Amino acid sequence: MYSISFDDQDMIIRVPKEMVEPYSLARFLGDIATRALTKETSFAEVSEVIKRQKRLDELPKGIELLRNPDFNKSTAFTEKERDILGIRGLLPPKVHTIQEQMMRVLENLRRKPNDLEKYIFMISLQDRNKTLFYRVLLENIEELMPIVYTPTVGQACLEYGHIFRRPRGIFITPQDKGRIVNILRNWPHKCIRIIVVTDGERILGLGDLGADGMGIPVGKLALYTACAGIHHSLSLPITLDVGTDNEALLNDPLYIGIRQKRLRGPEYDALLDEFVAAVNHVFPGALIQFEDFGNKNAFRLLNKYRDKVCCFNDDIQGTAAVTLAGLYSALRITGGALKDQRILFLGAGEAGLGTGELIVSALVAEGVAEEEARRCCWFVDSKGLIVSSREDLTEHKRRFAHDHPFAPDLLSAVELIKPTALIGVSGRPGMFTPEILATMARINERPIIFALSNPTSNSECTAEEAYRYTDGRAIFASGSPFEPVEWQDKKFYPAQGNNVYIFPGVGLGVIASWSRLVPDEMFYVAAKTLAQMVDKSDLEKGRIYPPLTRIRDVSLRIAVSVAEVAYRRGLANLPEPEDLEAHIRSLMYYPDYEEYV
Repeated sequence: MYSISFDDQDMIIRVPKEMVEPYSLARFLGDIATRALTKETSFAEVSEVIKRQKRLDELPKGIELLRNPDFNKSTAFTEKERDILGIRGLLPPKVHTIQEQMMRVLENLRRKPNDLEKYIFMISLQDRNKTLFYRVLLENIEELMPIVYTPTVGQACLEYGHIFRRPRGIFITPQDKGRIVNILRNWPHKCIRIIVVTDGERILGLGDLGADGMGIPVGKLALYTACAGIHHSLSLPITLDVGTDNEALLNDPLYIGIRQKRLRGPEYDALLDEFVAAVNHVFPGALIQFEDFGNKNAFRLLNKYRDKVCCFNDDIQGTAAVTLAGLYSALRITGGALKDQRILFLGAGEAGLGTGELIVSALVAEGVAEEEARRCCWFVDSKGLIVSSREDLTEHKRRFAHDHPFAPDLLSAVELIKPTALIGVSGRPGMFTPEILATMARINERPIIFALSNPTSNSECTAEEAYRYTDGRAIFASGSPFEPVEWQDKKFYPAQGNNVYIFPGVGLGVIASWSRLVPDEMFYVAAKTLAQMVDKSDLEKGRIYPPLTRIRDVSLRIAVSVAEVAYRRGLANLPEPEDLEAHIRSLMYYPDYEEYV
């Protein structure tokens, strides 16, 4: 034990020998003693020196440091750090700034011949240097979000076994039953606050990709960090590999998952129960985000766990919130109230029915009777218009089955219902035909057309088609990005109704307040907050969502609104800060290099 006395402060600081490596002891003690004698230091400053020294001693050294993506700075290590950390000579002599490193990354990235190669390049950077990866992503979010997430992540999942380089996250199989707690403890970071989990059955609009669906949790969590500042060490991607019914994958020698048909029934439920219990045991209070589960399991699991643990389903609730926000923004252009709209959905799966339920909740909150609110939402599935006379409806669909004549297809449903808004969540490309778009334009002065299916190849129509066949009058949004469209001397900037506007802010608000649950009200306030952040200038360009360059401001405001719900409803496990916005802002990680010495 080493001791340093400060008589004028009546204080003794005792430093355990194991906190100070021999090579740095003289420098450490000399630095503190010199400043203490000249009264240039304070107790807080001395404590900070000790904390920094402890941090230094916990760092890997030498070549291991350069191979650790959490701490690696590559050519940005300073001369002093190279000496102290044992990496002198292991790097080129030039010390680069992070800005110079970003120049190199972007130069190499933009040379890649296609988006999949760009995806591989970015993920490889994440494997080498996480700080640089997130800084590049944050400062170039409009260019790179389509690379690290939709639409490119869809292609990456299709080829995941063939482009696999390093494992990310945790894979859990039915053979792990009874030991999931131990598997979770294998993760190197012990303070996990948010988990994105999939079983790979419904990856985007691409279907059952089994274990290859791991690209989705990895991509979602990258956006949590870039868009909401949730530090990457607090998050964990998980794939429940319960098999696949995709014969092409089962016959692919490079497939990374177990080779069996998809597990279902009581054994599947038992595995999910053990998983949820294990998460709450190893990472108490962690937020679980269910992602890309099949329709039947998605609704069932959400209903099963939503009132027991801190969880939500982004495909159901996140998509609903971003769509509702888009409707609120569109109504600022068309005029009128939400309760006066007739909204027709193509697709009655997670996204469509989830959005319908949130619209109903929003209208009820605005004073509309629930039965009347449900009459605002109409659905067409693969068999036609959902009406009460049909006998093939699931419980979730029946809630929106109205007493109305049947229509066998979308075009006849549009003619019959005369909707003010047409929302595509079918996963089927080209379903908004020129005739359907023209019909919407005949019925409405400003038809609302949302083609939300991902990836781009599954979009119900393109932006160019939406503007062309409505004579430039459509208020358009899509799930994946489209380039600006010029039509009759006008330039339109298509809005992207991407869940990235919602889930990062919701997650940040939940973990900042340590909320025990994630009620639907949080998604309603998130939608209202997002719509309020769309400027008039954006609306004039046809944009009903803010530019992605403002995504951190959007996430912060949504996080505040979500945390306010947690405190108002008594769900928060932390005392409410005096300044909630300042508190949440202080938690947001900005990717910049730390000075180690």
